[in-house]
Amino acid sequence: MQLFLTSLTASIILFSSLGVVLTRNVVHAAIFLLVTLIGVSALFLVQLAEFLALVQILIYAGAVIIVLMFSIMLTRETEQTAVSNNTGKLMLGGVSLLVFAGFCFAIFMTDWIIADYVSNEAGRFVALGKALFSDFLVPFEIASLVLLVALVGAVILTREGREGA
Repeated sequence: MQLFLTSLTASIILFSSLGVVLTRNVVHAAIFLLVTLIGVSALFLVQLAEFLALVQILIYAGAVIIVLMFSIMLTRETEQTAVSNNTGKLMLGGVSLLVFAGFCFAIFMTDWIIADYVSNEAGRFVALGKALFSDFLVPFEIASLVLLVALVGAVILTREGREGA
């Protein structure tokens, strides 16, 4: 049953992420991104990581999508200008495919060390907190800085080009 649910959520994530990059409407891309993030949260639930699923919903599916939608709504012009076809998109697509293949190769060729941070059911959140603020402190802080930069960028985009800004 767990394999079926994992496959189902992975397919939802795959197709909605394809919708993010293939749609031409920015609002539709944001909605597809929301579906992708909720799918990732469902994948966390299938893997019995309830805390990560909750954080995924609250931070990413909640806060980040709201900031993204506000920035889209505040910066959108009433009339859309025609987007010309980018002549270099085939080359950029090939480069992106090579980078993706490199990441896949690195992921599958790495000998992953599985650390047992969870010793029992009662100490699961304590072990997660200790791991988060000891072993994974730097990535945690980098993620917070990325979110801060996204928020500042959204504010700058909304203020730019307005009278009295």
